[in-house]
Amino acid sequence: MVFVLATMLVVLLAGGAMMAFSSGNGSAVSQKRVAALNRPVVRGVKVDGAATRKRNMQTALKDFEKKQAEKKVVVTLRRRLDQAGLLTISTKTFWIVSAALAGLTLLFCIIQQQALLVMALAPIGTGLGLPRWTLNFLRNRRERKFTDDFASAIDVIVRSVKSGLPTNDALRIVSSEFRDPVGSEFKRLVESMKMGVTLEQALKKMFENMPTAEVSFFAIVMTIQLKTGGNLAEALGNLAAVLRDRKRLQGKIKAMSSEAKASAMIIGSLPPGVAGIVYLTAPAYISVLFTERMGNLLLLICGIWMGIGIFVMKKMMNFKH
Repeated sequence: MVFVLATMLVVLLAGGAMMAFSSGNGSAVSQKRVAALNRPVVRGVKVDGAATRKRNMQTALKDFEKKQAEKKVVVTLRRRLDQAGLLTISTKTFWIVSAALAGLTLLFCIIQQQALLVMALAPIGTGLGLPRWTLNFLRNRRERKFTDDFASAIDVIVRSVKSGLPTNDALRIVSSEFRDPVGSEFKRLVESMKMGVTLEQALKKMFENMPTAEVSFFAIVMTIQLKTGGNLAEALGNLAAVLRDRKRLQGKIKAMSSEAKASAMIIGSLPPGVAGIVYLTAPAYISVLFTERMGNLLLLICGIWMGIGIFVMKKMMNFKH
């Protein structure tokens, strides 16, 4: 009887010890598992997600820059006309107008009995130089008007996206509410997307029609957001702020260089102005420059040196920003 009771006590003691040790190990293991679920896994997901998004954004930006560097844009006459907003004028019409101007200039020189050098150079200047200068002037004026309204157009897109509208509807609002050239360029963008063109391709076409830094920034932001995702309204809002800062900096540069521009205009206009006054007061004195071969050569040399001087002064006054 004593042996049986001793055996039972030993078994109970062994069982209690085993239960105590097993419960302790189990609680320790469970605590480790809970800690592993609470800390490493959750934090790892957040860090990995942010790192992946950043890495995708950097890859998309590098791909975009590589494509822009590899792409050789050939600026044809048709593209220049589109950039100037002359969509209804064909290249054939442009060349006909240029040839007509050259012919009228040559006829005028023949009637005035000008020298052969003047007859050769004047039609070239009016036939090739004047139309292209006018085309560049119209293109630059159109780009300035586009830049003035572009930041406001981006603000409209930001407010539309924040209100819950899709990106296509926001672009459509800009195309209908803004004046030319912002409205017309966004209208082309929307119509291209309706025809099945992707947003990235439509933005590239928009940059070809309006080759400004602002459109390039807009295309980069939209392309990166399309590939990597994220808050489009915040990204476009930051872009609008950057564009306004660029415009403000451009105004400061224009104000600081206004004195130099006025001085350059006065210096550049003095020689032809003095020559015109001399021609009106004493035409026989200055007519030798137009009738004699040596006078024509001197006029040509003076024109070349004046052109070089004006070009140098223009480069000194222009600041890249």
